[in-house]
Amino acid sequence: MSGHSHWAGIRHKKALTDAKRASVFTKLGNMVTIAARYGGDPNMNFRLRLAIDTARGANMPKDRIEKAIKRGTGELKDGGVFEELVYEAYGPGQVALLIGTATDNRNRTFGEIRTLLTKNSGKIVAEGSVSFLFRPVGEIEISLTGKDPDESELSAIEAGAEDVEQEEESLFVYTKPEDLQTVKESLEKSGFQVLSANLSRLPLQKTTLSPEDTTSLDRLLEVLEDHQDVQTVWDNLET
Repeated sequence: MSGHSHWAGIRHKKALTDAKRASVFTKLGNMVTIAARYGGDPNMNFRLRLAIDTARGANMPKDRIEKAIKRGTGELKDGGVFEELVYEAYGPGQVALLIGTATDNRNRTFGEIRTLLTKNSGKIVAEGSVSFLFRPVGEIEISLTGKDPDESELSAIEAGAEDVEQEEESLFVYTKPEDLQTVKESLEKSGFQVLSANLSRLPLQKTTLSPEDTTSLDRLLEVLEDHQDVQTVWDNLET
């Protein structure tokens, strides 16, 4: 049941250039800022705790994380108010895309995302045209290093997982969105190393592409993920 977002893998990327690292920190800062709008205490705001964990996993400096939290709570007023927007689109070969963004200027973001899609064999579509092809889930990645995969799968299911998928040295655990926190905490108590945890979308049906369209999709995903406002991209490509 592959479906985890392309952006979710940012923690694993090696040897980031200074420019790329700055872009990553900006995106993560925006993620923390939006989460902090629901409360600045990570012990009371699970979403903020997840955002902070993700930022720390990418080695984002502590002072930048704290600044992002204060911006979200309103203690720091040094810019616009960020909001989350999800654009629905089709890419090459009619692959379905959900493009999650964090922006302080929705008109700018919409125009720029639309241009990137148009230049790369894609198009934005009306709300509801694509979202029904995905279901919201909680997604937890745990390390299988030193663990038995079969036993780990059973432990995840006992912890409340709806589904699991092994990928190399990781196990991706899928939950109901509302169960993400309890399953994550249960896995941690059982001795598993949680590499990431977030709310995600999984495709209900998948699309296969020709080699040519696959190459075009890879190019589109690259330019989308390089955009400063894009937080994550989900697709329904059969892998």
